[in-house]
Amino acid sequence: MFGTYWRKLVRKDDPETSQESAKTLDSSSLERLVYETIGLFPDGCIQDEVLKTLPWLPYSSVTARFKALIDKGLVVDTGLTRSGRSGRQQRVLKLTKEVNA
Repeated sequence: MFGTYWRKLVRKDDPETSQESAKTLDSSSLERLVYETIGLFPDGCIQDEVLKTLPWLPYSSVTARFKALIDKGLVVDTGLTRSGRSGRQQRVLKLTKEVNA
């Protein structure tokens, strides 16, 4: 359910160092953590709220998980937006279903 095959995390023309990094990334744990964090917001949340809840993780480690979770049907873009820290609009994401750990 959680986790993305490493080849989907890099482009064909990415340097070897990026490919090696993708091979060692624990995308399962990151996807589960981001999924569970989104679930803390019953009315949905924006990217900034997830980042604020997971301050020890790098920006890209968090934001890269949204697409995978949406593609798997675990999270949905509600079509709504809210203002983020920068003042720009961010999409509101929400769980589509609960997954038992």
